[in-house]
Amino acid sequence: MEIEHKGGCHCGAVRFKVQAPPLVHVVKCNCSICVQKGLACCIVPYSKFTLLQGEDNLTEYRFNTMVAKHTFCKTCGVESFYTPRSNPDGISVSIHCIDPGTVAGIELEEFNGQEWEASFAASDISKLSK
Repeated sequence: MEIEHKGGCHCGAVRFKVQAPPLVHVVKCNCSICVQKGLACCIVPYSKFTLLQGEDNLTEYRFNTMVAKHTFCKTCGVESFYTPRSNPDGISVSIHCIDPGTVAGIELEEFNGQEWEASFAASDISKLSK
């Protein structure tokens, strides 16, 4: 069963909603950017994500392979969601940016982003956006 979770950035300029189970599957990656940003994310198909407001207040950062599209609020700098390299057809939503009250718990999956290619090949992470 999936429910609607809402969330957004720190200043409130960016707001979204996402369909996901109350027990949320969260991926925690140890690549350089995820570690520095403290990201722990729920990856869903793009069709289950809706940006409610703030499209004009988003900017993006890309690096290395240029596949991942890290979007963040121009005002407060918070990355509420992004398009992940592992699932370019999906959205990776920061569990820390979901409003309190709908997440019943998390199932944590560790992903070794320091050895990205080998970890990706050995995991089912690409299926999360299907």
